[in-house]
Amino acid sequence: MNPKIKKVVLAYSGGLDTSVAIRWIKETYGCEVIAFCADLGQSAPGGEDLAAVEKKALATGASKVYVEDLREVFAKDYLFPMLRANAVYEGGYLLGTSIARPLIAKAQMEVVRREKADAVSHGATGKGNDQVRFELTYLSIDPSIKIIAPWREWNLDSRQSLIDYARKYKIPVAATKARPYSMDRNLFHVSYEGGVLEDPWAGPPEEMFLLTVSPQKAPDRPRTIEITYDGGDPTAVDGEKLSPAALIARLNEIGGLHGIGRVDLVENRYVGIKSRGVYETPGGTILQTAHRAIESITMDREVMHLRDSLIPQYAELVYNGYWFSPEREMLQTAMDAAQKNVSGVARLTLYKGNCTVAGRKSDRSLYNPELATFETDTVYNQRLAEGFIRLNALRLQQRVKKGK
Repeated sequence: MNPKIKKVVLAYSGGLDTSVAIRWIKETYGCEVIAFCADLGQSAPGGEDLAAVEKKALATGASKVYVEDLREVFAKDYLFPMLRANAVYEGGYLLGTSIARPLIAKAQMEVVRREKADAVSHGATGKGNDQVRFELTYLSIDPSIKIIAPWREWNLDSRQSLIDYARKYKIPVAATKARPYSMDRNLFHVSYEGGVLEDPWAGPPEEMFLLTVSPQKAPDRPRTIEITYDGGDPTAVDGEKLSPAALIARLNEIGGLHGIGRVDLVENRYVGIKSRGVYETPGGTILQTAHRAIESITMDREVMHLRDSLIPQYAELVYNGYWFSPEREMLQTAMDAAQKNVSGVARLTLYKGNCTVAGRKSDRSLYNPELATFETDTVYNQRLAEGFIRLNALRLQQRVKKGK
């Protein structure tokens, strides 16, 4: 028997799943449904019409719709901390969807408080990571909140069954034949999965990509850009200061033109399933490269190596949905402490899908050309290296003497 629920706030995207969910929740629980849509950059030119999304939610049965512009919050308080940590999951995924879910869920819970609702809902499937990310955030804010997860409850077991349900109740849905895959877009990236992409041997269709041109069709002349950093955060592109969201949007535009940031990988979901995902993250790819360039001349060796050893754990926490966890907050403190001297300018060259470092400079640089030179110098006694090597070889010599 379903628990008694009076009012639920649904994380609403306007897509097939959440459009069907409005009707299904009302029919199943007999409660009021409020739709919540967070604008994290999907409304960029060529993206979603959020006014139409709001209209659709009301037409589908929502009693009220909240649409909130969270782009700057997303960039400053979520993307930038993650970028300071150089987070990459399993060697390739820059976590664009993973990092968005905690913010959506947190903002959704604020609507719950405002509306005095007693439940929340989302359109994530029971096979994916998003259900974990949403619900861990809900419960970290209010341990008593009721959660409705339609995909784990209804008897609709495929996208086709959802389409049939939508047609039965005259719920408008976009045609799926023209886009035989699912897509998620925000300020940081676009992700694609499912449908034709479920075969890991099949290449992604070129017409699928939204942010980037094919590297083969990118300009024949390289583009050089400069990115300024202060305390680990990017602040300007080619000398022009920009807000966090505007800076990422600018780099998406520049990087996309040169085919930067495409990734095709099979990743390990938290629920135990391998999944093939294709991603476009042009601005994030540029920022990863630029950030590393500044770090290379401003970070102490041991601090960098210790920090790098923590990146896989940090990335896994973000991927698995533990943004609002004490362990992620602890790691963030360490990551941020390592960034205090990461200031300067990185110069990059963009060319046909490649993003390479062309120069880096900083007032806080630890790079000493007098020490690094292969020419004559007066500051380094090369004879001292013999003792250093001998001391470090002692344990290796003992292995030989003891027959290993």
